[in-house]
Amino acid sequence: MSRTAKVLRARYENGVLKPLEPVDLKDGEEVIVFIRRRSVREVLNKYVGLFGRASVEELKQYEEEAQAQ
Repeated sequence: MSRTAKVLRARYENGVLKPLEPVDLKDGEEVIVFIRRRSVREVLNKYVGLFGRASVEELKQYEEEAQAQ
């Protein structure tokens, strides 16, 4: 039995965690899942400097959009 760990992103929809990438598992195989929510700051940091300088209003808009995702 392999005990390798893999990190993958998933989306929770209608009571089900759905992987966002292929998973090498057999049907019915059990796994242990650790849940870590992506923070708004983490999403926004991905784009820091990408569009140059931004006003406070623009940053608030980006934050609202990130929270909606």
